[in-house]
Amino acid sequence: MYIGGCLCGAIRFEITGPIRNIVYCHCSQCRKVQGSAYATNGIVNAADFQITQGEDSLSYYGETAEQGKYFCCRCASPIMSKNAAFADQVRVRLGTIESMISERPSAHIFVSSKAAWDEIPDDGLPRYDEHEPGR
Repeated sequence: MYIGGCLCGAIRFEITGPIRNIVYCHCSQCRKVQGSAYATNGIVNAADFQITQGEDSLSYYGETAEQGKYFCCRCASPIMSKNAAFADQVRVRLGTIESMISERPSAHIFVSSKAAWDEIPDDGLPRYDEHEPGR
C-alpha cells in the first residue's frame, strides 16, 4: 500500500495496488502543471485509489470534457488526472506519494517538447517523441 497527499495536508490518499507505466513526461502541459522540467506519472487502477481525507479540497481543471487534472484548492499540489476513455484508471503524480515506491520509471516521453533549458540524464531509459509504444 502507498500513502500520499498534498503539500498542506488537506488531501490524503491511499493506493492499494501496483503502480504501472511510470514515465517521466516532458510535454508542455506536464511541465506547466508541475512547474518543473517534467512530471513523473504512474497509472493505478481506479478501484485501488482512495481519497481518505479532504475530497472537498480537490479542485478540477478540465482540459476537455473527457479528461482533466485534480489538484488541492489550498496549496495547488497536483494529485492526479483522469480520462473518461480510461475510466478504470487514475494517473497519479508520483511526487505526492510519501511511501517508498518499489516500481520504477520505464521511459521518458514527449522528449521532442522538453524544456529547452533541461538536459535529460543518461539513465538508460528509452526516449520517445510522443507516448510510449503501445499506449
